Amino acid sequence: MKNGSLSAGVVLLLLILPLTAPAAAVRAGAVRLVVDQVGRSVRVPDRPRRVVSLMPSITEEVFDLGRGALLVGVTLYAKEPPAAAALPRVGSYVNPDLERIVALRPDLCLAARDGNPADLVRRLAELNIPVFALDPQTLPAIMDSVRLLGSLLHAEKKAAGIVAAMKRKMAAVARRVAGAADRPRVFFQIDASPIVSAGSGTFIDRLITRAGGINLAAGPTAYPRFSWEDMLAMQPDVVIIASMAGGYTEKQLKAGWRQWPQIPAVRQGRLFVVDAALFDRPGPRLVDGLVRLADIFYPGGHVVPKP
Repeated sequence: MKNGSLSAGVVLLLLILPLTAPAAAVRAGAVRLVVDQVGRSVRVPDRPRRVVSLMPSITEEVFDLGRGALLVGVTLYAKEPPAAAALPRVGSYVNPDLERIVALRPDLCLAARDGNPADLVRRLAELNIPVFALDPQTLPAIMDSVRLLGSLLHAEKKAAGIVAAMKRKMAAVARRVAGAADRPRVFFQIDASPIVSAGSGTFIDRLITRAGGINLAAGPTAYPRFSWEDMLAMQPDVVIIASMAGGYTEKQLKAGWRQWPQIPAVRQGRLFVVDAALFDRPGPRLVDGLVRLADIFYPGGHVVPKP
């Protein structure tokens, strides 16, 4: 889950795979040679018609680009936008079901370097099913992934608009943070029992820093565990709680903290429950998470005015 990954398990060690002829559905039409985000040359259909997405974040991006109708299969937990919920499932992103994927007769699969298993990519290639891999490790890399998908799916104009909106929001946050005298000491809770946060190199760590905060969980462990004694010692100014933390309600999550009024964030009423979906998927919505953090850290009007 380090370096922006939110999958603690399998890492996609995408090796340079030999160029393969596309599947039968691809052979029937024009193909083109493209280079994916990990540097692999892949032959893909010029106009993909049956796409399988192997990551929830990629599924969201395809819909953002207005190409959701091309999707014939997605992974578990691909619930956004709501239209994705009706699509066939091909297993989890860390353990996709090869047979289900093949049965959907895709002419293109979209994968992520950090998350999907390398063996699956190799086996799909052996079956002449093109796999285009993304590697969205940073916010700039996410913008690159949007551009690449836009080109791949002939949605360049839509991709340019998404990237421009991301840049505007990032610039607005930078203006708000510039010259801030006191940076708040922040604890971001992603699980409740035990208390878990995000260490150095994770997307959450980078978002906290970019939004003008100090990540109290920064350190070599990607997702460290803490005790309440640690919280008393850390004395966070702001506590951010992911909505998915432990499956508890917002009231329950805040109640756990309110038993410790010695903590500045508790004493000053700076406990905030945020939508986990804005922080746990490497896609354009991470910028909305960045804006949310900046609004919390530096109150006094929204960083990006509400429509």
